[in-house]
Amino acid sequence: MDDTLLALLRRVDTPTVCNAIEVVEGKRGFDRFTRGTMLCSAPEAGAILGYARTARIAAAAPPTEPADVVRTRRMAYYQHMATGPRPAIAVVEDMDGEAAIGAFWGEINTTVHKGFGLAGALTNGVMRDLGDLPDGFPVIAGSIGPSHGFVHVREIATQVTIFGLSIADGDLIHADRHGAVVIPAGYEAALGAAIAKLLDTEKIVLSAARAEGFDFARFADAWARFEAART
Repeated sequence: MDDTLLALLRRVDTPTVCNAIEVVEGKRGFDRFTRGTMLCSAPEAGAILGYARTARIAAAAPPTEPADVVRTRRMAYYQHMATGPRPAIAVVEDMDGEAAIGAFWGEINTTVHKGFGLAGALTNGVMRDLGDLPDGFPVIAGSIGPSHGFVHVREIATQVTIFGLSIADGDLIHADRHGAVVIPAGYEAALGAAIAKLLDTEKIVLSAARAEGFDFARFADAWARFEAART
């Protein structure tokens, strides 16, 4: 992916990317996005973009494996996060689901992941230490809580599910306070033009609605032109 497209994708929000993918496909129905309301540690920071570095954790109960196995897997997890293609996002499923209580994403862990060069984190799990997380590393999470519980890594580089969205290690993810989408492989080259077309099409209605003298007749005219132009 070239730097121009990277910069563009970081400037636009995730709903725009979701709509632009439909422009690329020439139809509605794209469904590789999260469901439900997610929380963002830094909504003003804008979107995060990167290739998924996936893992699964649990925290509601202590690990049942020997301590050396748990420790070895933890270090393998960090090695996985520190390597691989960039830009990248940590995408971590909490296997406790709606019962998740372990805040894997606090000041220390986010700072470590930022140091590894990751752009942010996407999780269905818990975050904490709001106000102390490092700038430039947004966390998009399922909940906020005070405790780390018995958090431990269970799987690395496996398929994960975050708010109904299935994500494989290496998938290209765009995420912000609205949630996340997977950008299908091979779509990158067409996305820049699709975003430009989408924004130009939206201006048909937005410009009319913001102009002096806007009324139903002008809306109807703008909407007809909008529908003729959009996917």
